[in-house]
Amino acid sequence: MWRLVCVAFVTISLVVGFGVTAYAQALAPSALNLASHDQKSADDMVQVITEKSTRGTANKPVQVSTKRRAPTVAKKPAQLVVKQPTPTIAKDSAEAVTEKAAQAVPKSTSRTFAMEPVRPMNQPTVSKKEQPVSRFTFKTAGGKKESAPVITQYYPNQIVYPFGRVDRHIDSRLMQAASIAQERAHAHSRSRCWHYVKDALLASGVIDSRPKSELARDAAQELVSNYGFKRLSVTDPFSAPVGSVLVYGTARSVGHVELRTRDGFVSDFRSKIPSRRPLLGVYAKL
Repeated sequence: MWRLVCVAFVTISLVVGFGVTAYAQALAPSALNLASHDQKSADDMVQVITEKSTRGTANKPVQVSTKRRAPTVAKKPAQLVVKQPTPTIAKDSAEAVTEKAAQAVPKSTSRTFAMEPVRPMNQPTVSKKEQPVSRFTFKTAGGKKESAPVITQYYPNQIVYPFGRVDRHIDSRLMQAASIAQERAHAHSRSRCWHYVKDALLASGVIDSRPKSELARDAAQELVSNYGFKRLSVTDPFSAPVGSVLVYGTARSVGHVELRTRDGFVSDFRSKIPSRRPLLGVYAKL
C-alpha cells in the first residue's frame, strides 16, 4: 500500500513539473532584449516619480524632461583570422633559385669568392715568411744561363773618394780651366769629351789656339808637341793634381779625355769616379 502511494506521488510531481515547464516556454519571448527591459523599467520609474510630484504640488505645473537613451549599437562579432601555413620550399626549387643567383653574379666576382679561402671568425691570418733568394738567375745575350749573388745588406761604411790635391808647380790657369769645364758640363755624357776640354783650355788661356786632333786618344801627343804640356809621373787618377789633363784609350778605341777637379772629374759631363778605360797618362803645363 505504501509503495502505491509513493509511485502515485512521483507520477503526479513529474506531470506537474512538465506542465510548468511547458507553460513557461509558451510565455517566454523568442529573443531576450535586455536593452528594452531596462528602458521599460526606467520609463516606469519616470512615470511614478512624475505622478507623485504632480500629486504633491498641484498648483505648480511640473515640466518633465525625459532624455532619450542613445541607441545601443550591437557589436559585430570579431572575425577570426585564419593564418595560412607558409608554403614549404622544395629542395629542387631551392637549388634552382641558387643557380639563378649564381648566374646573376658577374664571373669575376664568382671567381673571387671561389678563390678566397674560408677563414674562421676572429682569428688572425698567419702569413708565411718568404725565404730570401740567395742567387739571381738570368740569360746572357748569347743565351747562356748565369747567376749572380743577391746582396741583402748594404755596405756599412760610406765610400769616400779622395779630393784632388793642388800642385803649385803647375800652371794655375789649368785649375781655372777645370772650373770652366765643370760649369759647362752635363749630368750625362754626350760623346764630346775632347771638344769640351778644348773649349775649357782655350777659355782659360792655357793654350792660344784650338787643337786640331779629332780623336781623344790623340790629345796627349798634340798637347805635348804643340802646347808645351808634360807627362807627370802619376799612375792613379785620384792622385792627379787639380787641373791636370787625363787621357785614356787604346790603339783601337776613340779614347777619352777629362780634367781633374777638387771632388771628381769633368769633361762633357761630371763624374765622381774616373773613366774605366786604360789610362795613357796624366799631363799638365808647368
